[in-house]
Amino acid sequence: MKVYQRCLLGLSVAGSLQLSSCTTQTTSENQTMTTELNALERTPLDVHSFSKPTEAVAKHLDLDIAVNFDNKTINGKASYLIENLAGTDQIVFDTRDLIIEKVYLGEDMEETSFKFGEKKEFLGQPLYVNIKPGTKKVTIQYHTSPTAAALQWLSPQQTAGKQYPFLFTQSEAILARTWIPIQDSPGIRITYSAKVKVPEELMAVMSAENPQEKDENGNYRFEMKQPIPSYLMALSVGDLVFRSVGEQTGIYAEPATIDAAAYEFAEMDKMLVAAEKLYGKYRWDRYDLLVLPPSFPFGGMENPRLTFVTPTVLAKDRSLTSLIAHELAHSWSGNLVTNATWNDFWLNEGFTVYFERRIMEELYGKEYADMLNVLGYQDLQETIKNFGSYSEDTRLKLDLEGRDPDEGLTDIAYEKGSFFLQNIEQAVGREKFDVFLNDYFKTFSFQSTNTDLFLDFLQKELIRGDKQLADKINIEGWVYSPGLPADFVKPSSSRFAKVEETFNSWKSGTPATHLNTKDWTSHEWLHFIRMLPEQMTQQQMYELDKAFNFTDSGNSEILAAWFLHAIRNNYVTADEALETFLVNVGRRKFLVPIFKALVSTPEGKKKALAIYAKARPNYHAVSTVTLDEMLK
Repeated sequence: MKVYQRCLLGLSVAGSLQLSSCTTQTTSENQTMTTELNALERTPLDVHSFSKPTEAVAKHLDLDIAVNFDNKTINGKASYLIENLAGTDQIVFDTRDLIIEKVYLGEDMEETSFKFGEKKEFLGQPLYVNIKPGTKKVTIQYHTSPTAAALQWLSPQQTAGKQYPFLFTQSEAILARTWIPIQDSPGIRITYSAKVKVPEELMAVMSAENPQEKDENGNYRFEMKQPIPSYLMALSVGDLVFRSVGEQTGIYAEPATIDAAAYEFAEMDKMLVAAEKLYGKYRWDRYDLLVLPPSFPFGGMENPRLTFVTPTVLAKDRSLTSLIAHELAHSWSGNLVTNATWNDFWLNEGFTVYFERRIMEELYGKEYADMLNVLGYQDLQETIKNFGSYSEDTRLKLDLEGRDPDEGLTDIAYEKGSFFLQNIEQAVGREKFDVFLNDYFKTFSFQSTNTDLFLDFLQKELIRGDKQLADKINIEGWVYSPGLPADFVKPSSSRFAKVEETFNSWKSGTPATHLNTKDWTSHEWLHFIRMLPEQMTQQQMYELDKAFNFTDSGNSEILAAWFLHAIRNNYVTADEALETFLVNVGRRKFLVPIFKALVSTPEGKKKALAIYAKARPNYHAVSTVTLDEMLK
């Protein structure tokens, strides 16, 4: 291994620093310490965390909590093994709306003093705990607020089974601090174990080694041996059952959902094999899914060992399973190698979208992956249009200081990041680029990195001083400049070309019932709907709806795209289905554009406010923060 790689392997705490693995070729303890301190000085500041990991950092968490559905709180103890790197008398944790009862030091639980710092919008408050130079363990006794932003408490009526309540967490980006006092930065990685007490009729699962059957007393134990960042801390509690779909893969879901989920995700094992073929051994033992109730705000959340996934991908034809390929890909890009700060979010999502499409190409062929690329490009174009092509928020490397990091969770990170990597692949060739990516994942495994470190690695391992190659890759144009580079070639799809022929035929007067749409996937339908003119007659809307049953589609992607046309053209036939969708589906990807379309007219805004009054209790805070602002 190169000395360069040895140094990078030392980066894992707050911008990727892992002191225990940062070594040099010298035997002098003083020289080693100097190397470690120099590495610490290079660590980027995480402006979204109060913690000071270069002084005192948590390395392992033992969590012992009870889940109380009656008062919608979690209470218990978070015990940390820490390293006091600077011999400081304080360690700092991130908290937001947590009630801290007591704090103890050491195995003998000596009570110590603590205080809160100034409260800041969306960041919460720092928790300063007084420690001693030799302190190795800190235990925090606490309970959560009923309004903790990471916790979504669902009534039985909001679940598939309608019989038992349900809880799930969503810690990304900086919401882990609302249910655990923690050093809440993606640059800080910890291992953890947990004891969780839940009502005896329910099952608890976490981003860790999980049970496959209910415990009759509601007591569950978990262990995560691989170090993870705080945003991957995850817990869910509900009436769950487990179904195996392969040697390393399985599904957790409510009994009412398990059969549909098992059918939809039957090819998970094939995806895992395809992913390993591309970028090496899966490092997390098992890969399971948890199908959540529809209020989950995202398509999926890549919690290690247990991806949380929305039921809106249960299309009954396996046509939306690229989302699973995406979350599986995160097992390498994001979970294995993590962005050190939220300004570097593209390192998680851009790599993952690129990897997702490589998996789908491996399974279903290039023509299939081409469709995903075109749809991704359309989404990216819409995002750039909304921001403005010269907006700094359309750069890959962001500056989110003073802002909620959720503002950076856009298609810029996902799609522009992916197209940048595709550009590198085209410049050097796929075979060479795959070797580079394998080296990247091995070099930074179980660590955090940042844009500068990745680009340095790219320069030294791939570009190697080749100016012509550097010009083709165009780091400045992709990473640091807004919009897309001028020489970007938009993706194309032969299958979509046929869809466009069909659309043009309809546009020229061919009745919808006479169009050849046999064997279209969701992607082809989505492309067709996106091409429809913004302004259509009621007759055109009715004719399309009658021919293709859009309003009553069981496919959430098709529904969401169709509803935008229904809103713009006041197609009242879809009103009931639209309200049902908005009241029951909490996925932010769908909610934001639909509500945005509604509020664009005074009459539409009245309708939006009426629906939102009913729907808001079903939404997670990740969604309501955005929608509250839009609908105020």
